[in-house]
Amino acid sequence: MIGGKKKCIGLIFGGNSNEHEVSISSAKTVYQAFNAQTNKERFKIRTFYINKYGDWLDSHLSEKILIGEIEFDTSKKQEILNQEKINFLNGIEFQNVDVWFPLLHGFNGEDGSIHGLLRFTKKPLVGCGILGSALGMDKILMKTIFSSLKLPQVNYLVFQNENLNDKKVKNKIINEILKKLNFPVFVKPSNSGSSLGISKVLNESEILPALEKAREIDPRILIEEGLEVREIECGIIGNSELLTSEIGEVNYESDWYDYDSKYNSNNKIIIPAEIDSTTTKKIKEIAIKSCRALNIFGFARVDFFLEKSSNKILLNEINTIPGFTKNSMFPMLWKASGLKIEQLVAKLVDISLDL
Repeated sequence: MIGGKKKCIGLIFGGNSNEHEVSISSAKTVYQAFNAQTNKERFKIRTFYINKYGDWLDSHLSEKILIGEIEFDTSKKQEILNQEKINFLNGIEFQNVDVWFPLLHGFNGEDGSIHGLLRFTKKPLVGCGILGSALGMDKILMKTIFSSLKLPQVNYLVFQNENLNDKKVKNKIINEILKKLNFPVFVKPSNSGSSLGISKVLNESEILPALEKAREIDPRILIEEGLEVREIECGIIGNSELLTSEIGEVNYESDWYDYDSKYNSNNKIIIPAEIDSTTTKKIKEIAIKSCRALNIFGFARVDFFLEKSSNKILLNEINTIPGFTKNSMFPMLWKASGLKIEQLVAKLVDISLDL
C-alpha cells in the first residue's frame, strides 16, 4: 500500500449535461473496479452525484444510485427559498478525499469546469487540467490548433454565433458549404459529446435543419466533410511520459457512429485493429503529438479516421473523459494492452499522484 494508508477517492458523476446517463454508467463501472478485492487494500471510495439540476447529493445517497438502490431520476430539483443560504456544497463531506476522480462527461465536467472547482480543494485529480479539458471539449479550437501543426484532418468549415433567423446569413452559410465541401457533411455543435446534436447531411435541403439542431446545443458550429472511413481509436495515459494503448477499431451497424451506435452492444470491436505496423506506429505518434498540443495528460482517448480508399490517417478528436461503460472503448483498449479495469483505475490514481 502506497503512503501507509488507504487513499480516499472522490468519484464525481452525473452532472447538468446532455451526457448525464452516460456518466452514471461510467461511474458504476469505476466504482465496481475500486471495490475489487485488489483495490480495497489500497483505496476507499466516496461518491458524489450531481443531478440534472446541478444539485450535489451526499455520499450516502450517491452510493445508493451506483449500487441500484435508488433511481437517479428520483432526485428532483431542490426548492431553495432563502437565497442567502445557497451553497451547492452544503452537507457534502469532501474534506477527507485524497484524490478526485471526475467522471462528468460533457458540459460542466469535460470542459474543464469541474477541474477549476476542484483546484480550490488543493487535492490531485485523475485526468488533465482546466486548459486541456477545455480545448479537448471545444471542437473548433481543437481543430484550429491541429491545423496550425499541420496534423491531418478532414476538410471543415466553422460558423460561430451566426444569426440563423436572418435569411441572408442562412444563404451565405449554405452557399459556402456547397462551394467548399462535398456531400455528405457532418454538422456538429462545437461543444458536445457522444455525438449528441450531430447530423449527417446528404443534400442542400438538410443543411438548415442540421444547423438548427446543432445550435440548440452550441451557437458555434463545425461542418466536416464526410468520407468513407474506418473508426480507429487509441488510448493515452501518463503525465511527463504518455503511453499509448493497442489500437482499436469500431465496426457499427448504423449508417454512422451516432449516439445510439456508440452505446450499442452489437458493435463489433476489433483490438488490435487490423492495420499494418507502419500505420499503427503513425497513429500512436499523432495521438501523443495531439495530446501534447492541447496540454492533455492523465488519460484520454484519441479518435481517428482511416480513409478506406487511400488508407490515409485523419485525426478526428480527443476525449479527455472517455466513457467507462461496459461498451466503452477506452477500458477495452487498456485491457487488451494488459491492464484490467481494476488495474487501470489504480494506475490512473498513481499517475495523478505522479507515482
